[in-house]
Amino acid sequence: MTTTSERLSETLTREVSKRVSQSVFDGSRLRVVLLVDVYDGAQQQFLEAYEQLCNQVASVPGHVSDQLCQSIENPSQWLITSEWESAPPFLTWVNSEEHVQMVQPLHSCVRDTRSLRFHVVRETGGAARQAASGERRLQAHPRIGDGVIRHALTFTVKPGSEEKVAKILADYSSPNARVDDSTRLCRTSLFLHGNRVVRAIEVRGDLLAALRHVARQPEVRAVEEAINPYLEQDRDLDDPESARVFFTRAALPAVHHVSVHDEPEGMRQALSYPARSGCGMRLAELLAQADSAAAEDPASPILRSTVFQRDDVVVRLVDVRGDRDVEVLPRDSRAAAEVRELLDAEAARMDLITDRRSPDA
Repeated sequence: MTTTSERLSETLTREVSKRVSQSVFDGSRLRVVLLVDVYDGAQQQFLEAYEQLCNQVASVPGHVSDQLCQSIENPSQWLITSEWESAPPFLTWVNSEEHVQMVQPLHSCVRDTRSLRFHVVRETGGAARQAASGERRLQAHPRIGDGVIRHALTFTVKPGSEEKVAKILADYSSPNARVDDSTRLCRTSLFLHGNRVVRAIEVRGDLLAALRHVARQPEVRAVEEAINPYLEQDRDLDDPESARVFFTRAALPAVHHVSVHDEPEGMRQALSYPARSGCGMRLAELLAQADSAAAEDPASPILRSTVFQRDDVVVRLVDVRGDRDVEVLPRDSRAAAEVRELLDAEAARMDLITDRRSPDA
């Protein structure tokens, strides 16, 4: 006899697409968890800074609620949780220059932070009843990932310095791929178009630990110092605040990933899509939809695709079969027309500088 729970499990298994392992575009509610370590004696200063920030966040479109909690065991440990109508409005806000300025007062009283973002999949109690009535949207099904976290950094260099920067970024020695017993670097790909550099990284384990590990490696530190004179945004890596602001602005989060399973690694390509002001998220969504559809087509050259987006910077990283070039625009004519409308300049293929894999990735 098949139970109700077994039938539900079978339905979920049948309906969940194993190809899309990551996406912010399903419309479900988002829960954001921020773990904060406050300097000893700075608790009151932190509380006052949070209350000021809370009042500002309340007016941000898509924000639903937030909560501040203090550890009952260690007064220096705090937890901030917030709920958002969906991921896109949160990402639009958290990746904005407004957010960079808004959180500035917190930095003088906070030793460390860790941000975690989750789609709401199931709920109990009153919230669950609202979800059942359609007032709250939940992620319909769990996603099946491959254990790899994808992230990117992007920055611009001074016009005329592109060749020098490309040589510096291509010639460095690879850092140690092993971070700790549970985290390792899998792959790093660098691309350049015009004066924009994109560095895409793949990590198995803890992304934050991997980023900190890479920043400490002498090979990487030497490269970062070498390109400093050519950056359009000044930074001082010896100044923690300067480095933090630079890498905050350089972060280019992955908003969608789709893959064709059981296929070998392909040729890696990257395409840049400069969006009109305020149109970056919608442009990323259209590209994500197009690549998800392409992944279902056996004739498509696409093996994997990751769409990265921050503000009006949209980058599509694609692994393709053989030496075929992936199409710049969606095959669907309506989607292609809308993509063109959202572009501030022509979409372009980026030049590959280096693509490195860890031997044990």
